[in-house]
Amino acid sequence: MTEKNLRRIKIKKSIRSKVSGTSSKPRMTVFRSNKQIYVQVINDETGTTLASASSLKMTEKCAKKEQAAKVGEAIAKKAIEAGISEVVFDRNGYLYHGRIKELADAARNGGLKF
Repeated sequence: MTEKNLRRIKIKKSIRSKVSGTSSKPRMTVFRSNKQIYVQVINDETGTTLASASSLKMTEKCAKKEQAAKVGEAIAKKAIEAGISEVVFDRNGYLYHGRIKELADAARNGGLKF
């Protein structure tokens, strides 16, 4: 592994020791690859995924930030349909800027509170 990945994993462990999702306030976690972005809403008490969205099945081509914003809107819609209005945001060791920030802002605009 590269030093950059090891650094992210170290930060991720630190965040996960403090952030946990419950049934009333589940954890919204983000994974970012070079081409795609994925997000899940997870109840850590039972270990179940309550809602998920990704940029894999998007048909139109767009910039990565726009892609992240659309995924944020999609996860907000799916979470609200599942009866979830409030979540804990887990950035998964990534810096809070760029695609991660776009996704979070779009989810907030879609009605999620965190």
